[in-house]
Amino acid sequence: MKVETGIFAAGGVFFAVVGLAYGLVTGWQEAVGTTALFLTCGLSTMICAYLWVTSRRIDPRPEDDRGGEIAEGAGELGVFAPYSWWPLAVGVSSSVTFAGLAVGWWLVLIGVPMVMLSTIGWVFEFYRGEHVH
Repeated sequence: MKVETGIFAAGGVFFAVVGLAYGLVTGWQEAVGTTALFLTCGLSTMICAYLWVTSRRIDPRPEDDRGGEIAEGAGELGVFAPYSWWPLAVGVSSSVTFAGLAVGWWLVLIGVPMVMLSTIGWVFEFYRGEHVH
């Protein structure tokens, strides 16, 4: 996880410098952009800290070895759904909900139960049906 930690650390430094430069160029009058850049710096720094702490607790991965071979990363990587319709349902119901913010609150009231139902279906898709564990 050394590479990932370095990428997010560099992002944190970059957004701190850009936020400072943006604030100085605008005379600190444009508060929204400056705040957004500093919040992005904080987010990147938090992810960097999480990856750094996690990398200290786990064994080194083959990706972290500069002299590592591709064969060292062979093996089972995890369990992945062969196909699933639930992401489509979550996307459509989220679109209905967010469109309701612009169109009217009545559409949000229709969309929120749809989002809840489709999210529950996606989370529990391996508990019933063809791919049950």
